Order: sequence, then C-alpha cells, then structure tokens
Amino acid sequence: MAQTPKRPREYGIRFGIMPTGTLNAITDVPGVRVGQVTLKQGQTIHTGVTAILPHTGNQFQQKSPAAIYIGNGFGKLMGYSQIEELGTLETPIVLTNTLSVPTAADALIDYTLTQAGNEQVRSVNSVVGETNDGFLNDIRGRHVTKQHVLDAIKQAKTGPVDEGNVGAGTGTVCFGFKGGIGTSSRKLPVSLGNYTVGVLVQTNFGGALQLAGVPIGAALGKYSFKENLDGSCMMVVLTDAPLDARNLKRLAKRAFMGLARTGGIASNGSGDYVIAVSTAYQILHDTQSSFDEVNVLRNDNVSPLFMAAIEATEEAIINSLFAAQTVIGDQGHQVDQLPINKVVDLLKKAGQAR
Repeated sequence: MAQTPKRPREYGIRFGIMPTGTLNAITDVPGVRVGQVTLKQGQTIHTGVTAILPHTGNQFQQKSPAAIYIGNGFGKLMGYSQIEELGTLETPIVLTNTLSVPTAADALIDYTLTQAGNEQVRSVNSVVGETNDGFLNDIRGRHVTKQHVLDAIKQAKTGPVDEGNVGAGTGTVCFGFKGGIGTSSRKLPVSLGNYTVGVLVQTNFGGALQLAGVPIGAALGKYSFKENLDGSCMMVVLTDAPLDARNLKRLAKRAFMGLARTGGIASNGSGDYVIAVSTAYQILHDTQSSFDEVNVLRNDNVSPLFMAAIEATEEAIINSLFAAQTVIGDQGHQVDQLPINKVVDLLKKAGQAR
C-alpha cells in the first residue's frame, strides 16, 4: 500500500524552536533550484540523480562561497580538495549513487563547458556526492547516464521539493527502513538577521532512530548491531546569510549534529558529508580587481544559523523517512517504509505528538 504523503509536522510532531520557511524546503533560500531524475525499472533499477543549483547565473563565472565537512570519510565525494583549498563552488551540486559519480562529474564538465561565457574554460571542479544504493538497485549496471544528470540540472526549479523515493534517494535505506531525499528549512527572525537556512539530505545510513528524543528504533527493534545497518548520508546546506568559507565550514559541522539527533552514528562504512554554500554573494571568475570586497557576518552573529542548520538537518532526515515507500528491489531485496502509525503512537505516548 502506498504511504500517505503527510509530513511529520502534519501529525503534530515538532522539531526544535525555530520557524520553518514557507515551504519547509531548501528552496526557501531565494534563487535555489532543485532538479531530480528518478530511475525505476522493474525490481532491478532503483536509482537516480538530484541536482542543487545555488543561483540562476553561470555557476563557474559566478562562484559561490562554500565549504565541506567530512563527518566520516568512507565515501566517494568528488570535488572536495579544491573547495577545501579555495573555498568556492563552481558547478551545481549533484547527488547520485556511488558508481555513478564519474558519470555525473563528466556531465557537469559538459554542462559547464557548453554554457555561454565559458568558451575558454579548461578546468572544471565537478562536485558530486553519493550514497550506495546497491542493496535495492543493480548498482553494477551503472544505469545513470550523463543525459540523466543534464536533465536533472535542466529541470531544476524553485518551489516544493519531492521527497522519499525520488532522485538520488530512489534506492536508499535509512535506519533499516526505506530512506530517500528529504528537505527542511529555518527562517530566522528579523532580530537575528532574517536569514534562511535550507537543507537537503540523501539518507542511506544506520544507527538507532530517535525522533523528538524518543527511541523509535529501539521500540521497533531495528537498530545497528542488532541488524547490519550501515551506509552514508549526504547533507547539503544552503543559506542566504553572508558567510565566508571558514564560517560555512562551521555551519556544516552543526548540520552533522542534526544527523546525530536522529540517532545516526557515522559508522565505519558510512560516508557522511556536509556541503555548505552561501547564496548571499558570488565571487567572480573574471575580474580586473585584485580584491574580493564583501561584507560577511562576524563570528558573534552566526550562532542562530548554527541552530537553524541543526534543526533543519534533523527534520530533513525524518522527512525523508516519512515520505519513503516500501521497495522490492534487486535480487528480491525488500525494504519496508517506516511504520508511520506505530511511530506516531509512540510519540503520542511520550507527549511529542498531538
């Protein structure tokens, strides 16, 4: 049976103290677009692509300040070293499955080289994140093509973001249940800057699920070391707050605290990465100036953003679980959706849901 599309908040579940943006999605950050291509074919193919575009301009010519935090490095994230060194993002961010990272990177190179204004470009730092969907998906078949990646970028739009079994989350597993794509946002009050923090996650990891502090995984008998729950989580954090790469890395670290709130443990086999990007300004590739002159937030003013990232990451992960549906995949492997009614009953008994 198809699972209801209701999000956790519609069950009276609350996360933290900060208000969400209008859509409670990463696209609440002005200008941010998300595109997804979902590949489903019989029981064999369950995979896809999710693309995140920070702004509407030429990403190579108008680079975004960015940082990456590695919570646990058992992963195949492409593009890390240049962001670490220079603090800028020059392509859209693409998420897919582990063995499709080179294909996605190649597609990003094609995309960048063919954009007007990039005729003289001879170096492209493609940024591609991944999780391994090989339990439900025929990952060795490498069914994601360059065109799928280009289509995800082309289809990217503002507005609501599909969650669950879509895009890069089509074949993922989280806490032993069906995982997927999830998103959430927080809107700071005017007194704290009026900034927005948006998060999108690709959930494929293990641990002991907690929701609003309630030990859901233990109550349902699904948790690491009782079952073989392992995997990865990609977290993408965007904000319109004017942060430099240094404070974006600090923001990324806090997103990892949001993962911890859900019971994730960053196990040995888990690739857990956070990519944080500011949309407040761009760093021009071609300029006659010897200086980048921008105003960035002081350290003393970033704490509200830290809390926003923690809360939005936690909620995005839970949103991915509530949206996901049962899948019977490659070799007959079955992963069931989170039993929503049981979870809500547990939360009600704990006073954490209406």
